[in-house]
Amino acid sequence: MTQATQPQSAKSLLEEYAAEVARGPEGAPQPGAPAKRSPLAADGDAGNIDLIMRIPVTVKVVLGSAVMPVANLTKLGRGAVIPLDRRVGEPVEVVVNGRIIARGEVVVVDEATSRFGVSLTEIISPSANDKAS
Repeated sequence: MTQATQPQSAKSLLEEYAAEVARGPEGAPQPGAPAKRSPLAADGDAGNIDLIMRIPVTVKVVLGSAVMPVANLTKLGRGAVIPLDRRVGEPVEVVVNGRIIARGEVVVVDEATSRFGVSLTEIISPSANDKAS
């Protein structure tokens, strides 16, 4: 199995996402967005950024979904297999607080403990996220 590579740091992912938000649709600056300034610039706002960085968020990796009647759901037992709408090798979606922020591939993090992770392959722009909602 494939060993997981070092994931992109959370700060750089947040910086990339914040830059997309500041750019707005089609790269246009949002009204009131700072010009030519990093969204996480450390000019005395470090305390505020630290507060934001400690906010817990719910992260889910969506492997797929299935629709079935309640009658079939009640018949499920230990060992039952529920076929999902995705195929092996298709990208999985990374969802944070109900919004898709990225897509990636499932990787083995630690074979000894059977732990899996996600290697990010695509960051979803906020404008694309808003269109999907």
